[in-house]
Amino acid sequence: MTDFKAQMLSSVKSRERSIMKNVYLWMTAGLSLTGVVSYLVASSPSLQRVFLGSATSLLLLIVAQFGLVIYLTARIQKMSATSAIAAFGGYAMLTGITLSVIFMAYSGLTISRAFFTTAAAFGGMSLYGMTTKRELNGMGHYLMMGLWGIIIASLINMFLGSASIYYVISILGVVVFLGLTAWDTQKIKQWNEAYSGHMDEDTYIKLSILGALTLYLDFLNIFLFTLRIFGRNR
Repeated sequence: MTDFKAQMLSSVKSRERSIMKNVYLWMTAGLSLTGVVSYLVASSPSLQRVFLGSATSLLLLIVAQFGLVIYLTARIQKMSATSAIAAFGGYAMLTGITLSVIFMAYSGLTISRAFFTTAAAFGGMSLYGMTTKRELNGMGHYLMMGLWGIIIASLINMFLGSASIYYVISILGVVVFLGLTAWDTQKIKQWNEAYSGHMDEDTYIKLSILGALTLYLDFLNIFLFTLRIFGRNR
């Protein structure tokens, strides 16, 4: 009986590591796709005219982004694994197109500094979420409240145009999304505990994609807020 329990525990731990590995692989693939598409669009005047040539086209891209991420999050359990992968890839590409504007607004040095700072901070918080014994659900609720506060403050500041408020929002945004990174990482571990005993390959892939999307969004928002801090004079 002891050997059987040890084997079961080993199996769960192996699947947990496999899920985490798969999540990070998909997240890295999504970020890489976003970066490549963003650079290609920024480097091509013809692509810029197609995708960013008017306020209408940019608005349609943003609406498509929001629609796709909401659809993927809400419907992933009813999708096939192939559809989930395609939706995630499509979202990463759309994000790359809209983010191509950062190459026009910031220098390559500023973008590089923001990216590597984000990678280090994200990695540290994700590792904390993976290894801590502390339950982070309580913190998660406050972080979500903070996120809504940032969204509301950002909308208000669109009319005020205050550089000071803009800077404070950027700092708070980094703090909130670093906390969300730890919380989301812990949630991915909890998914494994809930589904490890009856997880087929299709569910395994879809959970990996959902986890990758969650951490992708955390990383991306940390990067954008960090970029705003480093390039605030722009």
